Amino acid sequence: MPTTTPAIAAPAAGQPLAPTTIERRDLRPEDVLIDIAFAGICHSDIHQARDEWGGSTFPMVPGHEIAGVVAAVGSGVTKYQVGDRVGVGCMVDSCGECEYCVAGTEQFCVKGNVQTYNGVGFDGEVTYGGYSRQVVVKDAFVCRIPEGISLDVAAPLLCAGITTYSPLRQWGAGPGKKVAVVGFGGLGHMAVKLAAAMGAEVTVLSQSLKKQEDGFKLGAKDYFATSDESTFDVLRGRFDLVLNTVSAKLPVDAYLSLLRVGGAMVNVGAPGEPLEYNVFSLLGGNKILAGSMIGGIAETQEMLDFCAEHGVGAEIETISADRVNEAYDRVGNSDVRYRFVIDASTIGA
Repeated sequence: MPTTTPAIAAPAAGQPLAPTTIERRDLRPEDVLIDIAFAGICHSDIHQARDEWGGSTFPMVPGHEIAGVVAAVGSGVTKYQVGDRVGVGCMVDSCGECEYCVAGTEQFCVKGNVQTYNGVGFDGEVTYGGYSRQVVVKDAFVCRIPEGISLDVAAPLLCAGITTYSPLRQWGAGPGKKVAVVGFGGLGHMAVKLAAAMGAEVTVLSQSLKKQEDGFKLGAKDYFATSDESTFDVLRGRFDLVLNTVSAKLPVDAYLSLLRVGGAMVNVGAPGEPLEYNVFSLLGGNKILAGSMIGGIAETQEMLDFCAEHGVGAEIETISADRVNEAYDRVGNSDVRYRFVIDASTIGA
């Protein structure tokens, strides 16, 4: 029989999250039962809980930055055992057969990957996320958290970490490369840490200089305010890669002007309105405008191993379950340095 577990749910669009109880399925042979220790709050949790992107299903238990410990395994699981430190990110299943799944890019599954929450599994059941005490996940979508990272700072790596790691790797961040990170929030601070650990020269481009000291502390070499128009003249043609982490409408042409010939501007933020640009901003320097969406399971594991090796974790503020609504409001006001993490032991306590 399915088991019940305490959780925090959004009962309807825009309504405050509140304590509830949900059912988790009985273990199938390939399943892992995880006692959740920490769940990160991603800005996309807020968008979906408030139905700002459309398509939200209620009641909704958000959370796709999950870190915890294996409590039980199904009869067919050999990769994990009770007591292992593990994490779950943005997806919990895919078809496993299409060309993208076979290539290890399950996020692009042609049948659609199953989202960790606000999704529907292949069994027709709605998925509930990590704002809960326990979760049941197919073993192929569980990652191992190395001993070198504590579970609290590891939780945001399952989304913010892989979302920035993947494009940095794909577009060659490393020694001899100059990388600009646009925005210095939940995603941006991870991009700075990761790019610096990869050996790139990192510059932060933020609206103001109020977080400049943090930027230098986390690995940036330079830090410029984009509200100062001279910034774009000073930095023209400097960067091999511009990684845009903000979910707001930007003057794309101005940012493309910062690229070297053949450079790329890659977007990981998801603004609610279309971005506009002049095609000559690309043609003039063989420049690339691209996007990137999380990463596959193998790459997520690679990212976690990289973070453990280089001592990289998220900068967090840990909160109890009764402060989730306050945290949502603070994220909207950019009042967090740099990621909220829910102590799951306080859910239902």
